Amino acid sequence: MAALLVSGDMARAEDVVQTALTRLYLAWPRVRPETMDAYARRCVVNAATDEHRSLFRRREQVRAEVPDLAADDVQYDDKTTITALLSTLPVGMRAAVVLRYVEGLSVAETADAMGCSEGNVRSQSTRGLERLRAGMPEHARNAG
Repeated sequence: MAALLVSGDMARAEDVVQTALTRLYLAWPRVRPETMDAYARRCVVNAATDEHRSLFRRREQVRAEVPDLAADDVQYDDKTTITALLSTLPVGMRAAVVLRYVEGLSVAETADAMGCSEGNVRSQSTRGLERLRAGMPEHARNAG
């Protein structure tokens, strides 16, 4: 879930999970056993959102290697295509789509994890799916 929330960047996902685990550890005495999973999920979503807003993140753009082709010319497999398309969504919309359709949470559970209303979750996930469908290659839309 963390990898999808940060657009497939595994190093950033590891940082997000580490931050979430630290926050969970610090709040452990207050966490009820029946809400532990929801609390941990909320920590991951909040850490991903905070990381995305970080000034350091906005200034530094690290690349392992320079691409030979422009981004539009690169051919993706399905998993990479979806991850790339998710990275084009705003953070809240991406979180709604990942929590609803990857994690399989209900609207109420997603709203709780994101700290927003159920109507916001419905609108964000609907708009997110529309953007993902619009960005999918034509053969993938016809196959689905």
